[in-house]
Amino acid sequence: MSVIEPRQLHAPPVFRRDTAVHAWIAVKALSDAGDAIWMIALAWTAVQIASPAVAGLIIAAGTVPRAMILLFGGVIADRANARRVMILFNALRVVVLIAVALWVLATPPSVAVLLFAAIAFGVCDAFYEPSASTIGRQMVRPSDLPSYSAVSQTATRLGTMGGAAAGGVLVAHLGLTGSASVNALTFALVVAFIAIWLRPRFALARADREPTLRGISRGFAHLRHAPTTRTLVIALSGLNLAVGPAVGIGLALRASDEDWGAPAVGLFEALLGLGAALGAVSVARWRPHREAYAGFWALVVQGAGIAALGFSPFWGVAAAAFVIGATAGFASVLLSSTFAATVDTAYLGRMSSITRLGDDCLMPLAMAAFGALASAIALWVPFALYGAAMAAIMILPLRNRTFRTLSLRQQA
Repeated sequence: MSVIEPRQLHAPPVFRRDTAVHAWIAVKALSDAGDAIWMIALAWTAVQIASPAVAGLIIAAGTVPRAMILLFGGVIADRANARRVMILFNALRVVVLIAVALWVLATPPSVAVLLFAAIAFGVCDAFYEPSASTIGRQMVRPSDLPSYSAVSQTATRLGTMGGAAAGGVLVAHLGLTGSASVNALTFALVVAFIAIWLRPRFALARADREPTLRGISRGFAHLRHAPTTRTLVIALSGLNLAVGPAVGIGLALRASDEDWGAPAVGLFEALLGLGAALGAVSVARWRPHREAYAGFWALVVQGAGIAALGFSPFWGVAAAAFVIGATAGFASVLLSSTFAATVDTAYLGRMSSITRLGDDCLMPLAMAAFGALASAIALWVPFALYGAAMAAIMILPLRNRTFRTLSLRQQA
């Protein structure tokens, strides 16, 4: 496996002076803040007008259509102009949000309107995200991908955190209409930026035009013939399957079991977020020479942190939460940049959609299994099992000679 060098259209500046890319990261972070504001408004409105079960259905409604369509979105990403796809589906998001805002102005929000909005966003995500995942590869050199990923992921986390903090205040004062309008404005800004200022510097190889189902099949066949890409796809697909249930369900169970109270869960979640932000931004400052190898080792450490959540005292759980966040941010930057730099660019959209599909489809099962284990046996056991599974899975890529020697710096 080696770094794929696409044809250069325009020479990009060094990353630290690349104002166009910095502006794109800032615009995307603002859009992420708008998304967080909208999601809080959607959830709050749902619980106000419907039963808890129906509210849960509304929040999850976008997941099923997104999972069903993601692979089609990957095929389009490998054939079409990524900028045009991103503009089209962001514009559709603006239309959906404006339609919801106008509807709610005329009549009280209903379950049908909220379901429409959630499903429409899921469909747009399925087409938008595979194309958006290729834009970094078109903008920066392979050697700059870790720095790009580090800054981009940190900005996304900060945008989401800021939007979440503002979301409750906005929905309380402006309601669903105001929150939808704010998010529509952020998407409109993204559309304008992509259309006017964002210009790719590298031309990616395009997939042949063929029936869509055949294109999907060819994407899975590519995994059979590209073992190192397959390893990366499996690793990125399962990146959250161990840690997601441990922090999403497990922390609340530990706090309840130990009578630490809800504030303890908030503290642990805050430490996770802080650790993730610091772990991601650390790559831009202290970047390892062998990116993938360091990323996989970080996930071994994360496995130990997951196990520690199950039996540590309060301060130990807090420390483990910070370590899990830091290793998640660190590994995500390194592995995602290695993925973008080394996957055949004619398959990059499809490989990205497959990794996202794995998370969407398997996470509910992982959550349910963790909960079932916690109900049936001692609470520390599922933490230990999930942590051990995370560490054990990393043995395969760590034994791979390619990942032990691969460095994106060699292409600088």
